[in-house]
Amino acid sequence: MFWSIVRSEWLKFRKSNIWILLLVSPALASLLGILENTKDSSLQWVMLYSNMISIHALLFLPLLTGIFSAFVCRYEHQGGGWKQLLALPVTRAQVFLAKGFLVILFLAITQILFFLCFYLIGTGKGFSEGLPTEIIWRGMIGGWIACLPLAALQLWVSTAWASFAAPLAINVIFTLPNMLVANSSTYGPWYPWVQPFLTMIQKKGDIGSLYVSTETLLFVIVGSFILFLVCGFTYFQKKSV
Repeated sequence: MFWSIVRSEWLKFRKSNIWILLLVSPALASLLGILENTKDSSLQWVMLYSNMISIHALLFLPLLTGIFSAFVCRYEHQGGGWKQLLALPVTRAQVFLAKGFLVILFLAITQILFFLCFYLIGTGKGFSEGLPTEIIWRGMIGGWIACLPLAALQLWVSTAWASFAAPLAINVIFTLPNMLVANSSTYGPWYPWVQPFLTMIQKKGDIGSLYVSTETLLFVIVGSFILFLVCGFTYFQKKSV
């Protein structure tokens, strides 16, 4: 039944504007990558990657978690949609997890599109050195994982508030400080909204599985994901429709 709900939800978005949203961040990051001069660098691929994630992971990827979460709930907030959906032979747990799965899937697609744009730009510029596959894919997967707690939080907020703008406004408020927090050794490791950027950018001498400390991975990313998921799930189970 879970996958039936996922397929049903997927059909809702076939003719929606969600596909344009998937392209926004990769497209804007690509524009920055095209304009950036990396010809004289001995690390052309890494420089291009770092420049592109400065806008993709620092701003747009955290924002998209809120947009996708609000988008998957918008139809149910209109015309008694929650009552119609939950009147079907489905459980609330299946509905909540299916919507969460779609948000996570949209974020994964965004990451894949970003990588494709990055690769095409580097190839188009004629970069002679080999693509640092390990560095790039660790960043791609790390950035996606770091979005999971934000997706869980925003899905919780989106199921609670009928307004499409409210969850987005909250995400904007907490995402904008990223430009300051990212450079802070005190607050950066503990601020959830900046983790997509920190997990995508390599640090000097970093040999861990992700580009963040074990404490940040366990407490900020994994811990907050579990906390927000449980809180959102519990709220949805008791939500009055």
